[in-house]
Amino acid sequence: MRIERVDDAADARLADYRDLTDVALRRVQEPAGGLYIAESAKVIARALAAGHAPRSVLVQEKWLGDLEQLLAGRDVPVLVVTAEVAERLTGYAVHRGALAAMHRPAMRPVAEVVAGARLVVVLEDIVDHTNVGAIFRAAAGLGADAVLVAPRCADPLYRRSVRVSMGTVFQVPWTRLPEWTEAGPMLREAGLHLAALALADGAVALDDFAAAGHERVALMLGAEGDGLSRRALAEADTVVTIPMAGGVDSLNVAAASAVALWELRRR
Repeated sequence: MRIERVDDAADARLADYRDLTDVALRRVQEPAGGLYIAESAKVIARALAAGHAPRSVLVQEKWLGDLEQLLAGRDVPVLVVTAEVAERLTGYAVHRGALAAMHRPAMRPVAEVVAGARLVVVLEDIVDHTNVGAIFRAAAGLGADAVLVAPRCADPLYRRSVRVSMGTVFQVPWTRLPEWTEAGPMLREAGLHLAALALADGAVALDDFAAAGHERVALMLGAEGDGLSRRALAEADTVVTIPMAGGVDSLNVAAASAVALWELRRR
C-alpha cells in the first residue's frame, strides 16, 4: 500500500470522501462514479473478501496498523489524515477508523442470482438505508439465498446500509429487479412462489404458509407506512401476514423480515 499523508480537507485526493452526510449528493455521485464507501476495517475486509477493489483508503494515523495486513500486496493509496481533517472532510466524526472508496461490481442478471435459490428476499421501494442494511443482515444470518432490489429501493451499497448490515451486503448475492411488468413473470419463470408480506383481508398467517412447504419462495417486503404497492400485491401468489397481539398491527419492516425469514427457514 502507498501511504500518503494529507493535512488539508480541500485536497483533491480526498474528493471521494467529501460531504458524506449529503444523501442526495452521494446518490448521484456514487453510482455515476462507480463507487461506494465502506466504513471500518471489518467492513472493508468483507468487501475485499468478496472480490471488490478499493480505489483508495482514508484512515487516521492511530488506525493505520489495522490496515497493514489487510492491504498487504495491494497497490492502493492510503490517505492518512488527522481526526479533525476527517471530520471537516466527511461532515461527521469518523469513529470507526477507516473509510474505503470501493469500485462497484457490475450488477449480475436476476436469473443468475436466483438460480437454485430456495429463499429469496424482494425489497420494493424501501428508501430507509438503515432498514435495507438490517434486512441484509437478517437475510445473511437466517439463511436467505439472495436479495432482489426493486428500481426505487435504497442503495444497499450506500455507506449507512453497508455499516448497519455489518458488511453482509457483500455476503448475500443481490441485484436490481426491473419493473413488476417484467419482474413478476421473471421470478415465476425461475420457479419461485411469490409471497407478499402485507396486511390484507384473506391473508394467510405466516406459520400456516410456512407449513404449506413451498419449495422455493420469494418473500416480498414493502416500504414503511405504504407497504407493498398494488402492482406488487397483484403479482403475488400468496399474501402472508404475521399474526400479532396486544393491539399492534405490524412490525418495522426489518423486524418483520427477520421473523418471516426465521419461520420460513426452520420448516
